[in-house]
Amino acid sequence: MTEILVAYATKMGATKEIAEAIATRIRSASHDVVVLDAADVGSVEPYRAVVLGSALYAGRWRREAVKLLTRNEKLLLDRPLWLFHSGPLGTDLTPQRAPRKVREIAARIGADEPITFGGRLTPETAAGFIAKKMAQGPMAGDVRDWDEIERWAYTIAQRLVAAR
Repeated sequence: MTEILVAYATKMGATKEIAEAIATRIRSASHDVVVLDAADVGSVEPYRAVVLGSALYAGRWRREAVKLLTRNEKLLLDRPLWLFHSGPLGTDLTPQRAPRKVREIAARIGADEPITFGGRLTPETAAGFIAKKMAQGPMAGDVRDWDEIERWAYTIAQRLVAAR
C-alpha cells in the first residue's frame, strides 16, 4: 500500500513539477509516495495521506482537481490533506484565495485553505491563444519559489513522521 498520494492538475506542466518536488521532499523522510495526475485518481482509499495541487487560472482550479476532492470527500475526512495551487505571475505574487467550492470542501474535510505558489508561463510551455500572448509580455517567466515549496513539503514530511 502506498503511503502518500501527491496529485496534481496542470495545463502547462508547472504544477506537475511542483508536485514532483513535493514528493521528492516527502520521500526523503522515508515515506512511500506516488505522484499522479488528478484525472487518473479514482479513489484515495489506498493512501494514508493526500497532497493535492491545481494550477489556478482566472481564480479557478482545474476541473480534475475539484472532481478528485468532490468524489473523495468522505474518504478525505479520515486522512491528512494538504492543498496547494500555483499560478500567480509577474511581480505581484499575492497569495490567491481558493475558489469558493474548494474552500467549502476543504472546510468540511477539516483541511487548511490551499497555499499559493508562484507559477510559470513561458513561450515554450504556453498552451492556448491567451497564454501564448501573455507569455510574450510582462507576465512571462518562472516565478516559482523552490525554497518555499521545499519548506512547505518539509513541514508535511515532518507531520507525517510524527503521525506514524
